[in-house]
Amino acid sequence: MRLPPRVVPLALIAALGLLPVLAAVAHQPFWVTVATRIVILSTAAVSLDLVLGYAGLASFGHAAFFGLGGFTVGILSVYAEAAPHDSWLYLVGREASLTGLAAIAAASVFGALTGALALRTRGFHFVMITLAFSQMLYFLFISLPNYGGDEGLRMANRQLLLGFDLSSPTAFYYVCFAVLCATVAGMRALVVSRFGRALLGCKQNERRMQFLGVRTGRYLLAAFIISAAGTGLAGALMANHGRFVGPHMLSWFQSGELMLMLILGGTGSVYGGIAGAAIFVLLQEAMVDFTQYWEILLGAALLAIVLASPGGVLRLVGAIGPRND
Repeated sequence: MRLPPRVVPLALIAALGLLPVLAAVAHQPFWVTVATRIVILSTAAVSLDLVLGYAGLASFGHAAFFGLGGFTVGILSVYAEAAPHDSWLYLVGREASLTGLAAIAAASVFGALTGALALRTRGFHFVMITLAFSQMLYFLFISLPNYGGDEGLRMANRQLLLGFDLSSPTAFYYVCFAVLCATVAGMRALVVSRFGRALLGCKQNERRMQFLGVRTGRYLLAAFIISAAGTGLAGALMANHGRFVGPHMLSWFQSGELMLMLILGGTGSVYGGIAGAAIFVLLQEAMVDFTQYWEILLGAALLAIVLASPGGVLRLVGAIGPRND
């Protein structure tokens, strides 16, 4: 039996909102940490879906924006720790809202530069160019020993948000959850607008859209930049979550994980990334506790899910339509 649309996505968001309360009742605070990771990766996956699910562009380089956002926060935080407490650098580096904006700006600028070049191509060539830019950034940060090199950067503390301490796992979780809700609301507003319809038109037949007088390049570049900004913000949150940033955040493997989450949940839906991130992280946690060969079991489980529902889990239960929500 197929469930009414929106029931599963809304139930999933409600469950995420109540999870810290349920974890406290069950005396399992560890699940707040796991859920925080789910929420942060959901924000990145939802941002990626604007390019992959709606514009039909398979970007394999979104780890660049994720890692760049994380390193922006990490570098500013490390400089702030060494600065006098009455200096502007300390005030900026300790304030999460300011470093978050810096992360968004850095990811957006890099997205604009790489997108302007990558969008000259399509298909396999687009995939390889975005991957190449991501790997270039990955090897750049590995070669910078002042910023951690292979070992990455460790932050002494989480940052403050408008003066409020985020060291509490629950407080930080709800900040991440609020960012996810804002991202979902913003993406929904975009995809149902004229902008979103233009992206879907480009996905279905870009040449026809051009014949109709639509400047498809501008729409696709704008979508790429917006997607980069959201992914960069997710990277900034991840840096605060683990109080650590490393080159792994920039690797092709991270890009592959984000794409896999979307495939699991269902592309072309602002909720697919949330479902996919939850499935991926929960399966990973379960397999790690079960055996040291968890990668093999995780791969088999993910393959079974994809084969059972090529359109994603949300489409399997009828929570989203055949193309978009």
